[in-house]
Amino acid sequence: MEFSARQLADFLHGEVDGDPSVKVSDFSKIEEGRPGTISFLSNPRYEPYIYETQSSVVLVNRDFEPSKPVSATLVRVENAYESLAKLMTLVSGERAKPEGISQLASLHATAVTGSGCYIDSFASVAAGAVIGNNVQIHSRVSIGENVVIGNNTILYPGVVIYRDCRIGNNCVIHANAVIGADGFGFAHAEDGSYSKIPQLGNVVLEDDVEIGACTTIDRATMGSTYIRRGVKLDNLIQIAHNVEVGEDTVMAAQVGIAGSTKIGKRTMFGGQSGANGHIHIADGSILAARAVAMSAIDEPGKMWSGFPAVPLLSFQRSFIANKNLPELQKTVTQLKKQLEALEKRLSEEKK
Repeated sequence: MEFSARQLADFLHGEVDGDPSVKVSDFSKIEEGRPGTISFLSNPRYEPYIYETQSSVVLVNRDFEPSKPVSATLVRVENAYESLAKLMTLVSGERAKPEGISQLASLHATAVTGSGCYIDSFASVAAGAVIGNNVQIHSRVSIGENVVIGNNTILYPGVVIYRDCRIGNNCVIHANAVIGADGFGFAHAEDGSYSKIPQLGNVVLEDDVEIGACTTIDRATMGSTYIRRGVKLDNLIQIAHNVEVGEDTVMAAQVGIAGSTKIGKRTMFGGQSGANGHIHIADGSILAARAVAMSAIDEPGKMWSGFPAVPLLSFQRSFIANKNLPELQKTVTQLKKQLEALEKRLSEEKK
């Protein structure tokens, strides 16, 4: 990869502020910038680095106004972070994609594979599975009976997809994720024991979904667990049986969603947040880190925090009040002593 600042600006529909002929051949973080690399600035907290970075080119938002001289050439774009993603996607696409089916892979005679597929050593594809075109199946992936996988999907090492699940086009599933394990369904008997409830449904991942490493998505008891188009899940997430995650939702690491909860479109879940079972989360809701929705969220587009989750403003007020509790306790203790002294004096005067 080697691009001039002018070529970058043309590709990103941006404007060059500086030397348009300067060339870059790699990426670097702005605080670790090196000559010949491109960095980006989108978070204002990193602005001090732009005045000292050695990067040759820096992507910035179009409205960025430096407070000091900048030695790097700036490429001004509408959204620096989004533009960086476009560039990295372009570079990633230039890498050679693996193809071919290893002799050490195990494919059932009834499995169907499309053109341009890559299936690595020790991968296993069971009976009735249908694999689309240009799918990458890396080492030790296990694909169960009657699984359907769409075009251009990538399954990284150790992924397990249980029987009957459906994976869409252009999905990415990272190492050791498990799609379609049994939901946590047990009937509690009078003697205190538990009887397993068979999990007869499946999991459906729609197009353009990305699943992080070691994330688990349970199959439905009946019907399907749905991960809708464009959802992005981080590592170490648990999605329970019969959950529906709406389009373009994002979840950070260690989120947990209990069974049969319906999550709206374009929601955001911070790290270690979650939702109780059998509730609805409205479109555009944002749950801050460690927030847990214990009951339905019906009003769209609001931010929630705390356990149980409450609207952000209410949480902030409670947090401030909580910080003031030690002083408030001292004040109450002082008032109590003053009141006791006053009562004692009035009692003595009556005598």
